[in-house]
Amino acid sequence: MKKILLIFLCFFGLTSGFAQSSDFLLLKRGTNTKSQIRFYPGEQITYKSAKLGYFVTDVIKEFSSEYIYLSENIISPNDILEIDIQNKDKRNGRLRALNFLTLGSGLMLLSVDAINSIYQQGELTIDREVGIIGGVLVGTGIALLPVRYKTFKNQGRNKLQIIQMRMD
Repeated sequence: MKKILLIFLCFFGLTSGFAQSSDFLLLKRGTNTKSQIRFYPGEQITYKSAKLGYFVTDVIKEFSSEYIYLSENIISPNDILEIDIQNKDKRNGRLRALNFLTLGSGLMLLSVDAINSIYQQGELTIDREVGIIGGVLVGTGIALLPVRYKTFKNQGRNKLQIIQMRMD
């Protein structure tokens, strides 16, 4: 009975360490949870502050109720004008995949038709309809290149919020 109680206590002692949450910085656009981005301690953040006026890259060390402690700076969320989210936003990955898909399919359609014409006719020709469809796909892929979420501006409906998940 003592062994079972000891195993039971060890199990709950080990799992309680995993159950503790971490503090994070929440970038929030309105009430939609899909557009929320979180920065945790140890992650790199690129921000533009009101005092400096240019982007600075730093590593988040910890959070207090009013300040973000970085490896080389201490800043309030109210002093942050913009945060670079190009690599952090999940939606950018989907846009990048859609971009490569349209560009790749257009180029593949044009190249397959060109190779097929060389094989069958002995000369390089592209069918008119295939050229139009391939051109539209390539043009769409090129047009989607600048459509990505680059920065999160701390104004209007956008809010920066420090969330502290502590069990004190």
